[in-house]
Amino acid sequence: MDATEGRFPNLDLRGFRDSGFARPLCIFAILRIHWDRVPKTRVVLYREGDGSCPFIEWFDKLPAKVQDKCYLRLERLREMGHELRRPEADILRDGIYELRASLGGVHHRILYFFHGAVAAVVSHGLAKERAVPSKEIDRAVERKKRFEANPAKHTYEEA
Repeated sequence: MDATEGRFPNLDLRGFRDSGFARPLCIFAILRIHWDRVPKTRVVLYREGDGSCPFIEWFDKLPAKVQDKCYLRLERLREMGHELRRPEADILRDGIYELRASLGGVHHRILYFFHGAVAAVVSHGLAKERAVPSKEIDRAVERKKRFEANPAKHTYEEA
């Protein structure tokens, strides 16, 4: 038995033992995450009180290639949840995150927040030049507060 097995009983060393190395130099370099066992994050769209969905209104106006990139980012959010990091996502402030997609020098951002451990709520999208404007983050913070007060009312459902 390898010395690391006693300290890390859930560590999968199968591929490493066949690599010809006597022992791992760094355990984390060979760490395998079994993504099929990690629960997927539920991604929902924010709905205004009047029933409109700011994200869909923005998304429908985008060119097809940008829509494709944004859709891929949303899929990655669903797969990775809280683990999604730069360059695909970043935290802004006050619990608001951004998904990052660029095409042709235009930087598109999708603002979202987490509700509980397994849901990401997409607030809205925007195109930016430099930093995400404070007013856009403030808008997402307000939507987060409204969503937390009444998730059912502010979850978009397609008709």
